[in-house]
Amino acid sequence: MENLRSRLKFGSKVEDVKLRRRKSQLYSSCSNVLICLTSTGVLSVTVFCVVFRLINCLLVQTSFVPDEYWQSLEVSHRMVFKYPFWETPLTEVTYGYLTWEWKAGIRGFAYPLLFAFLYKILQFISYDSVQLLIWLPRILQSLLASFADVKFFFLLQTLENQDVARWTFFCHMCSWFTWFCCTRTLTNSMEATITTLALSYFPLPGSKTHSSKKYLALVALAVIIRPTAVIVWFPLLLYHFWQEDNKLRLITHHYIPTGTLAIVTSTAIDCFFYEKWTPVQFNFLKFNILHGVADFYGSHPWHWYLTQGFAVVIGPHLPLFLYGCMLAFKRYKILLAAVVWTIAVYSLLPHKEFRFIYPVLPFCMVFCGISLAHLKSWRRPAAAALLSANLIPALYTGLIHQRGTLDVMNHLQPLCDVGNVSTTRPQPDVLFLMPCHSTPFYSHIHCPIKMRFLECPPDLGEEAYVDEAERFYEEPLLWFRTSFPYKSSLPTHLIMFNVLEKEISVFLEGNNFVRAAKIFHTHFPEGRVGESIFIYERH
Repeated sequence: MENLRSRLKFGSKVEDVKLRRRKSQLYSSCSNVLICLTSTGVLSVTVFCVVFRLINCLLVQTSFVPDEYWQSLEVSHRMVFKYPFWETPLTEVTYGYLTWEWKAGIRGFAYPLLFAFLYKILQFISYDSVQLLIWLPRILQSLLASFADVKFFFLLQTLENQDVARWTFFCHMCSWFTWFCCTRTLTNSMEATITTLALSYFPLPGSKTHSSKKYLALVALAVIIRPTAVIVWFPLLLYHFWQEDNKLRLITHHYIPTGTLAIVTSTAIDCFFYEKWTPVQFNFLKFNILHGVADFYGSHPWHWYLTQGFAVVIGPHLPLFLYGCMLAFKRYKILLAAVVWTIAVYSLLPHKEFRFIYPVLPFCMVFCGISLAHLKSWRRPAAAALLSANLIPALYTGLIHQRGTLDVMNHLQPLCDVGNVSTTRPQPDVLFLMPCHSTPFYSHIHCPIKMRFLECPPDLGEEAYVDEAERFYEEPLLWFRTSFPYKSSLPTHLIMFNVLEKEISVFLEGNNFVRAAKIFHTHFPEGRVGESIFIYERH
């Protein structure tokens, strides 16, 4: 009996040591900075997310798609700085450019209005420098993304235990595509941020933070900013309706009032800035779905998201996501249904882009976190591998790939000094000989020098339709002769990708154009987009 008692005592001591070791913060948490921070409270998580997203913002110095400028900053800049400072509205001298979407009334002003408000403040206090105009909107986008990160983490804490919540948050924060997109001034980025915020108030099973009013208001805001947000939320709204006991009250007290307020507010904003009746959401559907205008910008096979798109967006998280779907299918089947539904709907549309499915990425992270936490003793090595695998594409795409179209605008900014001072030099006249909308425009120059690019609006059935960019690339020398019949009408600067240089070398030499700068753009040139960008100046 004594031997038995001593063995039992010895066994209990071993268990005591194990328990004490598991509770040690140094042992269990601080070997991972992110996990350590999330265990210390709201303030620490908030500070971490804000600092992380601000660093994220500073380390993304490349371009992604034209819409991050032409559907946001360029519109905001024109709203505030429409006329040069020496002109009055009566002269009708416009300063800025709006793409065909704004002339057709298929884009809403709600998102650009956010940045226009910032620009107006800067203008009012006379601090509207070009660098502030470029960076402040992105900093604002970063702060909103960090707020969504915080809300996402505390949602996870109500849904899962502390351990799973931390690992899910880790997966979310180390996603390379979220890093690449969330601080950009894209409507898709704002849609993803608002979707994450709305999810924190959605009545998920086990959620203690749900609020029908708050999540529906956020969903309505997402639809105002980008009408296609309704695709992501359609199955979630149906789920909420199906689970709700008082369905009539849900419709009359939440769905109808929120939807009506969103439509009225959106229409009022758009009608004010378009200066006429403009139902943007209806026009958006009419042009993109009924008329198929989106096909003009390229089409992909139906399986593109399944074979390429989704795998790229979720990146190295894909194995964890698939494993997590098996582990948590029953518990989070509505989130998985939303992911599958979104990919299926977008697969039916001919025009496909990676960014279109970005808003469902937070849904996927729930499955990834559960999968990573389930690995037990292997989760730390798996987390290290996951972080490393995401770090490489995040830094490469953020700092190197496709940076030339932004760097070239920095090279052109000194031309503003020439344009504002009376000198013997001719006034700057810049022509971009690139695929249309390759670079930002006046939002990254902030002075009314003369600039022009090759236009490429889609064919909307107009008699005088001309795709200037296509006409130029078919016969560039003929285009030069017809566009500039006199030498005095030639621009002072030409901006082009290196792949075009050889084809127009005769024109360049014959009109005294000399290469003034060579700017790196990408290691992966394709078609009309080259590895470098050349700036030619006429002497």
